[in-house]
Amino acid sequence: MPGTPACGWCAPNGSCSRAWPRPPGRHSHARNAIVARRVRRSACIQGPILLAQSNERRYAAPVESDSRHRNLADYVNALAERGQYHFTVPQLRQALGVSAPAARNALRRLAAKNGIASPARGFYVIIPPEYRRLGCLPAEQFIPALMEREGRRYYVGLLSAAQYYGAAHHRPQEFQVFLESNRRPVECGAVRVAFFARKRLRDVPTRLFNTPRGPIAVSTPEATAIDLAGYPGRAGGLDQVAMTISELAEEIDAELLVKAAETAPLPWAQRLGYLLELGGADEAAQPLCRFVVSNARDYTLLAPGAEAPSAPRHRRWKLVINMEVEPES
Repeated sequence: MPGTPACGWCAPNGSCSRAWPRPPGRHSHARNAIVARRVRRSACIQGPILLAQSNERRYAAPVESDSRHRNLADYVNALAERGQYHFTVPQLRQALGVSAPAARNALRRLAAKNGIASPARGFYVIIPPEYRRLGCLPAEQFIPALMEREGRRYYVGLLSAAQYYGAAHHRPQEFQVFLESNRRPVECGAVRVAFFARKRLRDVPTRLFNTPRGPIAVSTPEATAIDLAGYPGRAGGLDQVAMTISELAEEIDAELLVKAAETAPLPWAQRLGYLLELGGADEAAQPLCRFVVSNARDYTLLAPGAEAPSAPRHRRWKLVINMEVEPES
């Protein structure tokens, strides 16, 4: 068309298959040329680049590789050699300089060989040979790293905590962890992790225990006993709780027990005091009894949720004895 200006992008002679003028932003082959020149000037980006074909669809370039790892297996071995048994997908992509689809394919292949597992989306653990039968790392070896990644405060509690003090004869079927808010449970191979929301979690006293992968926060014997009294249904029932508390009694400091009780609902302390006396730990129960007498105004059920028609009442602990407790031996 005489007098029609050439677009200047398609050929040196100005020929263009598109009618001119075109609305700005719709001449995609012109825009791609600009993007291509900018990409060539960037020395940090490696690998093929897929240019945008429309305003709605764009493709990200692979991230820059920061190491000389040849593949995922090489990267995993390097982490294990320096004692790190977890990684995230962004860390993997950064290390290998690969796209998200390429990372997913590599992870899928290695997971099929039982070399890695994923307890949470985007978070992977390396499985040493001694744990291949579990299909995952033991929970205590990855929970601290997972909680750090998610920005959560936590502590190990209930029967899982009691094990650290030698007070749980039977390994619980799930690893029990307290958080400040609810979270879905973890299922990774044969490993199960249950989470419980706990008010005033930051005030609950804890201790650090070493694991093969680093320290883990565990409730103190006093806080563990309080939580067991508060969650008997998740700790094998009152008989199992009574036995565990009687074994924890040797580790319990009576004054610290009162401080731990201040972080929990009062009925938990009422129930715990009765169970301590039932197990013969009167010395540990005395300061707690004074705390309950000073604060308790209402009776509470020994067995939460159980019926209590004509059940006897324990005046000192203000407790309705709606269940006969027989500590398991």
